[in-house]
Amino acid sequence: MKVGIIGGTGGIGKGMALRLSQNHEVIIGSRKEEKASSSCDDCCDFLKELGLPFNLMPSTNQGVVDNADIVVFAIPPETLQVTIDSLTGLEGKIVVSLMNPMEKGDYFKYVPPEEGSAALELQRMLPQSKVIAAFNNIPAKKWNQISEVLDYSVCVCGDHDEEKQIIMELVNSISELEALNAGPLAVSATVEAITPLVINIAKFNKMRDVGVYFR
Repeated sequence: MKVGIIGGTGGIGKGMALRLSQNHEVIIGSRKEEKASSSCDDCCDFLKELGLPFNLMPSTNQGVVDNADIVVFAIPPETLQVTIDSLTGLEGKIVVSLMNPMEKGDYFKYVPPEEGSAALELQRMLPQSKVIAAFNNIPAKKWNQISEVLDYSVCVCGDHDEEKQIIMELVNSISELEALNAGPLAVSATVEAITPLVINIAKFNKMRDVGVYFR
């Protein structure tokens, strides 16, 4: 299946492209195609230097929707509405949310939208799409550290069992990540809230790359 990343030029999106493209066809999306092309070239050059296989192509965000089977939203939650408004054709698509709405002060605080979570808000905006929450709690910088193993647990939430299973298989295809069925999409509120907690633990204990493991 083709995986397209909305916001594929950002830190997490680019890191996901690096990891996923070794086993899947990946489309890096951006509002501006030239930005997507530049990011795609960087990823291809980097993977080529490491002698790793890859299957990458650039596109606009709309091109991602038009051509991908799975559409990943790797964007800041505050840009969600304007991004959705700019896109058409998401009906029937598997849509993955890894967004974690939070605010930074003396510590990081979870600030969910009225719907209860970013994933639930996305499902409200896209009632005819199959929204799945996944990849929420992986340290952002670890995505780009290709030489490092990703061995975290990944909670996967969704109301559509078949599509949830597809995303769990996608998770399990990346390094040593372990997908766990966390239940319906409503549980995404709990999963998203873990991220600011993890960041706070890392900050106040001077730790790096803190993640979630269920063993």
